[in-house]
Amino acid sequence: MIFDTAQDWIDAPRKRVLVYGMSGLGKTHLANALRDSGGWFHYSIDYRIGTRYMGEFITDNAKAQAMKVPFLRDLLMSDSIYIGSNISFNNLTPVSTYLGKPGDPDKGGLPIAEFRRRQEQFRRAEISALEDTAYFIERAEALYGYPHFICDTGGSICEWVDGDDPNDPLLTDLASRCLLIHIRGDAAHTEELIRRFDKAPKPMCYQPEFLDRVWADYLAEKGCNEQEVDPDTFIRWTYAKALAHRQPRYAAMEKWGVTVTADEVAGVSSAADFTRLVALALERRA
Repeated sequence: MIFDTAQDWIDAPRKRVLVYGMSGLGKTHLANALRDSGGWFHYSIDYRIGTRYMGEFITDNAKAQAMKVPFLRDLLMSDSIYIGSNISFNNLTPVSTYLGKPGDPDKGGLPIAEFRRRQEQFRRAEISALEDTAYFIERAEALYGYPHFICDTGGSICEWVDGDDPNDPLLTDLASRCLLIHIRGDAAHTEELIRRFDKAPKPMCYQPEFLDRVWADYLAEKGCNEQEVDPDTFIRWTYAKALAHRQPRYAAMEKWGVTVTADEVAGVSSAADFTRLVALALERRA
């Protein structure tokens, strides 16, 4: 780790961290609090994915839908209108909308082959965005003068790394530049995340092997074919299984850094709060 002790962290003139964990446990809350405190550069992996690596996919998909409407088609073909993605740190809907959900096209679903293609696009994009962390650390200080840096990762980071492999290339690179911080939830947090998701199901990215397994299991359990799958029902059915699948993968990553709880993160409202929390986490690890 780049900080061996709590005092090393407190005294560091340049604090650089990467936070990871299940979506909804406070990663972006933490990043927003630090950015608002001043002196901290917020690097959002999901924002980078949506602007740098999947921006054309997202806008081309929107244009394809617009081209089905004769009125809009004529305007697009004459360059009279422009279609773009209005993505922001707090509005990442264009990315999840593009990812989509598999199932019945009459209910907004995608053919499973197309869904898998977009999943693979996202996998490559997320890995590339994570690999850009070093560039943004340098850019944040050289261009904007920010001494401190927080990388706000997506919930699927654990799908592309192996925390049990001491030579995992992506974790090795990230841990050499940032203190990796796992925001860990408990059973109550998991239940709340499932409740929220059931109320408003949102597309997410899955490890390919996991997706293949749950897709086959769902078809067998429901006795339906691919075109009969209700997209929202499928991703609701899959969500709790996805959380259970990710828990041990997050846990395996903990040896690369420190761990804080979601309740502790909820109490952070300033950079000073965060400094104290990370110091405590380093002391606990020691």
